[in-house]
Amino acid sequence: MLFPTTLVGSYPQPEWLIDRKRLAGRFPPRVRARELWKIPEADLAEAQNDATLVAIKAQEDAGLDIITDGEIRRESYSNRFATALDGIDLENPGTALDRSGHPNPVPRVVGPIRRRHPVGLSDLEFLLGHTKRRVKVTVPGPFTMAQQAQIDFYGGSRQLAAMDYAIAVNEEIQDLFAAGADIVQIDEPYMQARPAEARSYGLQALNRALQGISGQTAVHICFGYAAIIHERPSGYSFLSELADCSCRQVSVETAQSSLDCAVLHTLQGKKIILGVIDLSNEQIETPEQVAARIRRALPYVDPVNLIAAPDCGMKYLPRDIAFAKMQAMVAGAQLARTQLGRSAES
Repeated sequence: MLFPTTLVGSYPQPEWLIDRKRLAGRFPPRVRARELWKIPEADLAEAQNDATLVAIKAQEDAGLDIITDGEIRRESYSNRFATALDGIDLENPGTALDRSGHPNPVPRVVGPIRRRHPVGLSDLEFLLGHTKRRVKVTVPGPFTMAQQAQIDFYGGSRQLAAMDYAIAVNEEIQDLFAAGADIVQIDEPYMQARPAEARSYGLQALNRALQGISGQTAVHICFGYAAIIHERPSGYSFLSELADCSCRQVSVETAQSSLDCAVLHTLQGKKIILGVIDLSNEQIETPEQVAARIRRALPYVDPVNLIAAPDCGMKYLPRDIAFAKMQAMVAGAQLARTQLGRSAES
C-alpha cells in the first residue's frame, strides 16, 4: 500500500497518569523524573500498561498502519534508556546545555558506558501482544545521548562516549528485532541542533549503532517538540549527510516548517517518513491539506518509498486533538493514493 501511516513515536499520556502541565512546563527530562507520575510506585507499571492499551487502540481506531506503544512509559524519548546504562552516576547528575542553550540536569558519565540488560524489550513484547498490525519501536541515538550528558569519563570526549553509546544501542536493536519488531527507529534530534559535531563523528556513531543490523531501521531527525521549540528553520542543517547512513528510512518534518522537499532528492534509496501533521497548534488538518503535503514530496521521492507521519512526537497535544489529527492523516493518505491513481490513469 502506498503512503502507509504511523506515528513518529509518542502519543499523549493521559492526565490521570502523568502531570501533563508540569511535563509541558519544562524541557524533556534527561534524568529520571519520578515526580511527574501521579500513580504510586507500586501501581505505576500496571497503570502504564493500561494507558499503553489506550494508545494502541487509539492508533488502530484512527486507522494507522504501523503502531507504536506511544512511548507511554517514558518521561522523555531518551532518558529511560540513557539512565539504564552502566557508567552513569544516577545520584549525582551533571549539567549540559539543551538545544535552546539553557543548562539542564543530565546523566553524568563516570565510567565505561555499557548496556547491562535490554531496556525496551518488555515494552515491545507488550505491544506485540496487543496488536496484529506492524509495529515500530524507538531508541535514542548515540550522538544525541552523548550531547545530553556530562562526560566526566573518556577524558571528556563526547566522541568516545558516543561510540560506546552506539554499541549499547546496537545491542538493544538486535534484541528488538530478534523479538519481532518490524521497524526500529533511532531518534537523533541533536544532529540537527549541532551539525558541526554531527558531521565530525555523529554519522560514524550512528553507523556503528546499525552495524550488522539487517532489519528495517529508521533515523528520526527533527527541530524539537513544537510545544517547546517554537521557532522552525526553513531547512535542515544536517540531513543530506544521512545518505551515507546504513538506515533504511529517514524521518523528517515538513508540515510546520514548510520544508522545501527538494532536499529529499539527496536521500535516494531511503524510505522517507514524511511529517505531514503540524503539531504547533490544535487546528485539525483537512484530508486535502495532508494530501497536498504528501504531493509536495512526490517529485523527489518515489511514492513506494513514502510513509506519512506527524512532524514529531504527539506527546504534548490534548488526546482528542491528537486522535483527530491522526484521523486526518489517515484520510489524507487515502486521498493522496486516490489522486495518484487518477493521475496515473490519465
